[in-house]
Amino acid sequence: MSDLILCECFARDGLQHETAFLSTDTKRDLIDQFARAGFRRVEATSYSNPAVVPQFADASELLTVLPRVDGVHYKATCANTRAVERALTDLDAGIGVNEISLLVSASDSHSERNLKQSRSGQWLRVEAMAKAAQGRFRLVGTISVAFGCPFEGAIDPVSVMEDVERFASLGVKYITLGDTIGVATQASTKALFAQMLSSFPDVHAIAHFHDTRGTGIVNYLAALEAGVTHFDVAFGGTGGHPAKVQYGGGVTGNVCTEDFVNVLETMGVDTGIDLSAMMAASQACETALGRQLASRVARTGLNPMLRPKLSASLATAQ
Repeated sequence: MSDLILCECFARDGLQHETAFLSTDTKRDLIDQFARAGFRRVEATSYSNPAVVPQFADASELLTVLPRVDGVHYKATCANTRAVERALTDLDAGIGVNEISLLVSASDSHSERNLKQSRSGQWLRVEAMAKAAQGRFRLVGTISVAFGCPFEGAIDPVSVMEDVERFASLGVKYITLGDTIGVATQASTKALFAQMLSSFPDVHAIAHFHDTRGTGIVNYLAALEAGVTHFDVAFGGTGGHPAKVQYGGGVTGNVCTEDFVNVLETMGVDTGIDLSAMMAASQACETALGRQLASRVARTGLNPMLRPKLSASLATAQ
């Protein structure tokens, strides 16, 4: 099994950007396709207020009909304690997820705009959410705008490490650094993750970068060089922010799943992803949204050097 773990975020982070509601059955089929293609973490839904993010009004309905693949962590985003309580209700009903996320912003201005809370207020909320979870989920902490804020500019790495420490003190062992507006560089990426991994060896560092300026993949490779093994991706580079919230300008979507997997595999890095199944899922995502997405590989195909591996996966599927 590959040491690298990719989280496919299309069904949650990707769809939060979409104004047209995708049917529950379509979401179910896509998520199951992702899991069977080899993604060991999949963002399934969000317990969001339907008035704010209508796309996830069917969260519990979706989980009721969603097949599960052994060994896969299905994640739901939780914005507050009420969301955690909903996650627990679904878990008690036998349909729940096994991973939930807790979110803070690295700057006060972004916290106020994005979460409608001060940083101090959001941390109190996160502490209450972690307690409410009762140790029944794998908790994932996310630090947004860790590399730069659209309102305040540069973020002090010391402050980011204090946030990592605070999450760790709550028992959160999976912690995401988010480059929310695509301002990280190879140098800043490598330095911040290296510091995190050195200071907190028991924490699993997760990279969640937006490809705002076309630097997402090179920064992910810098994170890989620093020792990061967990990466968030989304088919077609979808997502980036809720449809009603815009900041940062330009293309704000996630790093393209297809393109990053293609790069890793040509480097000889085993992703654990079935390449033929990945390409089929890529096409299914474009079909579901009814338009061409941002992946270059979806247009040109995988690197020809990967044909033997692609052929092998096709033969296995048959």
